[in-house]
Amino acid sequence: MTLESKCIIIAGEEAGPRSNKMGGIWNVIDAEAKNLAGLISKGIIDEETAPSIIVAGPYYGHSGSDWNKGLNRITDMSSFEEMEPEGELFETIDKLKTKGIESFVGIEMVKGVKVIHLMFKTFDFCRLGMEYKGKEMCLDSMIKAEAYDLIGLDSMTYESMGNGAEYTHYLNLSYAISEFVRALATAREKNAEEYEDKAISEFAASLMPTVHVSLHCHEFGVFYALARLKKLGINVKTVATYHATLPGRSSGHQSIRKIRENDSSWDSGVPLNHAKLESLSSYADVVTAVGDSTRKEIKLFYNIDSIIVRNGIDKEDEEIDWEKKTISRKKIQEFLSEKINNVFDSKVIPPDRMIPIFSISRIEVENKGYPDLLDSLVILDRMVKNEIDAGHLDEDYRVICFIVAAQGPKTNTPENFPINLPEEVLVGEEIRLQQMIEGRGLECSKIPDGTRHVSAVLYPQWISDHDGGLNMTPDEFMAGCIAGVFPSKYEPFLLTGLEAGKESTPSIVSKVCGFSDALKTLKRLVMGMGGVIVVDNINIPYLESVADYALAMDYFIDTYTDDKVKYNLLCQEANLLAKDMNWEEPIKTYYELLTGTRLE
Repeated sequence: MTLESKCIIIAGEEAGPRSNKMGGIWNVIDAEAKNLAGLISKGIIDEETAPSIIVAGPYYGHSGSDWNKGLNRITDMSSFEEMEPEGELFETIDKLKTKGIESFVGIEMVKGVKVIHLMFKTFDFCRLGMEYKGKEMCLDSMIKAEAYDLIGLDSMTYESMGNGAEYTHYLNLSYAISEFVRALATAREKNAEEYEDKAISEFAASLMPTVHVSLHCHEFGVFYALARLKKLGINVKTVATYHATLPGRSSGHQSIRKIRENDSSWDSGVPLNHAKLESLSSYADVVTAVGDSTRKEIKLFYNIDSIIVRNGIDKEDEEIDWEKKTISRKKIQEFLSEKINNVFDSKVIPPDRMIPIFSISRIEVENKGYPDLLDSLVILDRMVKNEIDAGHLDEDYRVICFIVAAQGPKTNTPENFPINLPEEVLVGEEIRLQQMIEGRGLECSKIPDGTRHVSAVLYPQWISDHDGGLNMTPDEFMAGCIAGVFPSKYEPFLLTGLEAGKESTPSIVSKVCGFSDALKTLKRLVMGMGGVIVVDNINIPYLESVADYALAMDYFIDTYTDDKVKYNLLCQEANLLAKDMNWEEPIKTYYELLTGTRLE
């Protein structure tokens, strides 16, 4: 294929064909590429001057090629079309092969517009021989030597740290991406150099089309790419986007205090080698942050100015799929009734008396507020019991809160998972989280006889239609639950809250989350607490915020059980938030930053 005069490359370590993670960087990269294609398809971006769209990331061809052996990601490009073996793009990729940089290409058609997926295989760079400054070495070492010469990256120190393999992967991937960008941006000059006569060479160069390349790097794993291009003097427009900062993640909920007190010190847990890569965003033409707290962190910890470009959500369906919600909810309810009966050999709890709610995120116990959630579930249990004793709620009602948090995907799920959850299935923080559930008496064994009316069920698996548990896709799972609860103490944005709203599922979010300010503009369909409830976990005491989470959950439960019409209005409110926070405006802003072209 032939490249257009403009080319936008969207890069990230999580780029590439979708994994079964949810709410991660890949969702944002994928959304940016597809929404850019949508703007071209709609004519908002003039088709004659529209850029080629390339998504760049890592290629994991088989087990063991992922730097993180625990995740064991394997790239699946089978759904993409193959690239025709001709044109500038193919020639550029072919030239990179001579330098030891192998890549895999797939074409995805989005509303009639091509999105090119370019995945780089970098795990074997340590076995490829190269020469640098007259010395023979492997490509891996050459990249580190050049990085030291260009920027002063002390890879000898950084690679010896506990996360050295991850650091090396980021450096190699960034190098591969930047070499591709450099080859594209300098293609005219390189082709013209084939003419021996200087005048003819200059004349030929003047006739060749110039490819204006823009590079958008998501997160620190690929920030070295834009820094390297800048140091090499390559004329490329670059944008670096932070979804959080490493010092902020390490400080977690304490980052709010640090911002207030202008305390720029780093906690001991900050990975220094990764933070060095993160600081390379200073080489970008523009730095963006997904929310105000992240913007403040970037300034506090790195003294780098940035602008806010919020994340969005893909929400094209105008109508709510009530049938999908009903079918998904019944599947979850029947699953819970059956599995609890199987595991505990107890009386059968009627499926329609099972009330499923959920929380989903990375397994960062304190940052994601899991202790707050569990304490609020204990309070909720007392509230539900009192309502049953007072005759306001049927005695068979049980509230089950799925906590979807996993170290990585599992292939060894036992029968009746996750109600049956033997300890040998769990690893790392999963063990700790399960112990916290049991320490509060929230385990599912107390549900059948009514000792508890509320239970927390750890779901240590990446949700998918073949996960060995519910076997539901993430959207089906969220559609089927009656509410989502996100009590994060450190949350730059919270995509999962919008994902829940996309499925018209009401949610409870902490004030810390990056989109809570947007709720002020949400159109209200019912009086009272609304379809998205914000709990202040910043300014009020812990016990009060925990009680507020419990009250909010109880509000959704009462509305669901007593007033289906009002509950459906709450679902519509949650859906309105997702519609309001779509991707169109953020993508227009990114396009303007990357190309200098203003869109109406």
